[in-house]
Amino acid sequence: MYLSLVNNGKNNEQQLLADVVAGKQAAMRGLYDCYARYLSAVVARYIPDEDDLKDVLQNSFVKIFTMINKFQYRGEGSLKAWMTRIAVNESLDWIAANKQVDGFAENGYDAITDDYEEPNVDDIPMPVILEMIRHLPAGYRSVFNLYVFEGKSHREIARTLNIKEDSSASQLHRAKAILAYQINEYRQHLKD
Repeated sequence: MYLSLVNNGKNNEQQLLADVVAGKQAAMRGLYDCYARYLSAVVARYIPDEDDLKDVLQNSFVKIFTMINKFQYRGEGSLKAWMTRIAVNESLDWIAANKQVDGFAENGYDAITDDYEEPNVDDIPMPVILEMIRHLPAGYRSVFNLYVFEGKSHREIARTLNIKEDSSASQLHRAKAILAYQINEYRQHLKD
């Protein structure tokens, strides 16, 4: 019932929100059903391990349901954006708590040069690209996601990850070099 409400427009999304705030269990389940898959994909960009991903997603929904009475609806898409911010922040908290940002170990990518041409990715399926991102070293992955998907500046990333601003820029550059290498390898594999 609630899934169709959200898909039918903002007034229905507002009704779902009002029902969740009122503590209606069906509405809470509906909110989860409507957004769990999307938020899982958001968390997966940061957390590659499935078990850890499930933990972070669960923590995200706990925080969403705990704080939803403080959320102020600002129009269509604002609820999704708010929940996305929570999921990203929970992912970053997990990374920090598990010391995933301290090292930028390259896991076999140290031979890749930073001299690369940004590849066209129009012919690469999105799930393949997302999987490549998930396999970046943790620090690179975090910087890349914050810059590309969340639209954060290097100053904001540095503050968020407790790194230097120039480290953010160099980690983004390195992440892009690794992804360019992976994309070229993927294309070569398709040719073979």
